[in-house]
This record gives sequence, C-alpha cells and structure tokens, in this order.
Amino acid sequence: MRSTRHAPLLLHNTMRITPGHLAEFRAAVEKAVAFVEEHGPQLAVQVFVDEEHLLAHSFQLYPDSAAIVRHWELSDPYIREVMEHCTVERLAMYGEPEEDVVGDAFRPDVAGDVPRAIVPRLIGFVRET
Repeated sequence: MRSTRHAPLLLHNTMRITPGHLAEFRAAVEKAVAFVEEHGPQLAVQVFVDEEHLLAHSFQLYPDSAAIVRHWELSDPYIREVMEHCTVERLAMYGEPEEDVVGDAFRPDVAGDVPRAIVPRLIGFVRET
C-alpha cells in the first residue's frame, strides 16, 4: 500500500518505569497487550524493556487515525493500570494523523509537558501476510 494521509500510523511511546515497579509494570503491560491482541484495532504491537535504564518502548501500528481513538476507548482501564507503574517520557506519531481525530493527544493542555512529535511520512508500504 502506498503512503497516503489515511495510510497506517506508527505510534512510539517511551515510558520511564518507576523504580521498584518493574515486575508490576511488566505484568500490567502483558495484560494490556493480551487484551489488545484479542480486541484492539492495531495491526501490530511491540513492547521493548531496557531494564538497566528502566525505560520501555511501545510501538503500535494502526490502520488509520480512527483506530487510535478506538484503541483508547477500549483500552482505557489497561492503560491506566500500566500508568500506575511509569510515566510517559516521549510520544511520537509517525505518519499524518487526522487532527480532528487524534489531535487532542498532542495538545499541551491534554498531554502536559510530555515531549511529543508528529513526523510526516515520506514513503512506505505495509506487507499483507
């Protein structure tokens, strides 16, 4: 699929794990990803943990902007549970999200002072398996 405004979006969330909460963070993330795998709209989810630096990186591939909003609606309790054990350090969206759909997540009054970026797509494709 060629890149367009309505092509897939990649969300990268960098989280700082609260010291002493690594086990609880892992358990909450595993529960959240299991739920999303069963019910969520994501095309892919990958979470990586750097235990030494207490950093986690979540990459989520969405088919479009509406799917992001759907995920937030479905997964809110799971997201809240994960957030009990970490703070968001950076939020980056790769692609062109529709402002009226996901723009709120990137507004300072909603996202606070969390560094965030929207990086426009140059070109790309998604393989269908």
